Amino acid sequence: MSKAVELIEEKYQPAFLRERQSVLLRRLMDRLQEHSCFYRKKLQQAGINFTDINSIEDIKYLPFTDKEELRQEEALALMAAPESEIVRIHSTSGTTGKPVVVPYTRKDVDDWAEMMERCMRIVGINNRDRVHITPGYGLWTAGIGFQTGCERLGAMAIPMGPGNTDKQLSMLLDLQATVLIGTASYGLLLAEEAKKRGLENQLKLRKAIFGSERWGEKMRTRMEEILGLESYDIYGLTEIYGPGIGIDCDLHCGIHYYPEYIYCEIIDPQTGKVLPPGELGELVITTLAKEGMPLLRYRTRDLTYLSPEPCPCGLPYPLMGRILGRSDDTVKIKGVNVYPGQVEDVIRMTPGLSSEYQMIIEREDGKDSVLIRVEEDPERPSPKAAREFRHNIKAIINIIADVEVSPYQTLPRSEKKSKRVFDRRNLD
Repeated sequence: MSKAVELIEEKYQPAFLRERQSVLLRRLMDRLQEHSCFYRKKLQQAGINFTDINSIEDIKYLPFTDKEELRQEEALALMAAPESEIVRIHSTSGTTGKPVVVPYTRKDVDDWAEMMERCMRIVGINNRDRVHITPGYGLWTAGIGFQTGCERLGAMAIPMGPGNTDKQLSMLLDLQATVLIGTASYGLLLAEEAKKRGLENQLKLRKAIFGSERWGEKMRTRMEEILGLESYDIYGLTEIYGPGIGIDCDLHCGIHYYPEYIYCEIIDPQTGKVLPPGELGELVITTLAKEGMPLLRYRTRDLTYLSPEPCPCGLPYPLMGRILGRSDDTVKIKGVNVYPGQVEDVIRMTPGLSSEYQMIIEREDGKDSVLIRVEEDPERPSPKAAREFRHNIKAIINIIADVEVSPYQTLPRSEKKSKRVFDRRNLD
């Protein structure tokens, strides 16, 4: 083992890491006390002094921060650095409410680029790759986040942005890109369109990184079969940095994240109780190193777990499970909590089905009814698929659902995120 590898592994040993995180947390509390009106008020209301927080173990005494609080503030009200140090602004999409404006200092931008470069190195991208970037630019974090990671790595960035599938395929062919970046929904759309046009064997793609939405193994397998590549799940959210705070490795058994930048906890979404490693709950993140808009115990609403064991891949970074859904997307059907990851797991285990589905929930005569439309596998269809899927839904999720198996490519595709759950019970 080289000296450099030994030093890297030492940095992530539990005792060393917790002391490092404690130092970062104390610095963060000093910054917030000096610069953040938002957190001065929030901690005062909670009866907590900034000086009460001396180690990472004390983080449990801090109140949670949620997105609705951020939305209620004026633009830049959460800034925790002098305006002269702010070099960039991003914001959330605003699709579910008022957008949250997020300021970045130069260090924030550099730290984010470092994490993004680290993600790319983990999945085997190097400075000889040509990286085709389809997420949006502008206020959204994804496009420019991937671009700065590419440039830091030394890879060739191809900043396509979203939409115009004809142009996307043309540039993939002309520039012979080796890496595809985007949402999994758009990756599937491009793969299916390339196959329809007989172009799949002319592409040179070898890797793909998909993020911004939950996607399952059936979708991964389908895209990899068509495009002849290996795909990886990247994690992030605008309020923290953007995509790149974690990624899965070649073993695809979870998301490696970077504990010198973020501190992760898992809580019970209903009670707020911190759960031990291995238990499923809501991910809570504290930004240990961020300057422009640090967040204390931010409730992401994403459902996952922290792995109690290191990943067999050998990377020193801790591991969380892949995101299984969102606590605020979880639907209760006949007293059972159901989230998208469960449905995707049942699809994966049922022969004859492809990845795309829709779940429609309605109330008839005071009773919940569930219809799940799912596409058949075009290569391996099965006449038993609908019956087996309905049986598996009852056995695994414990709900009774009507099932329709649709021909392949009949459900809608998206250039952004796909909407899969339609809860119509509260509609007039």
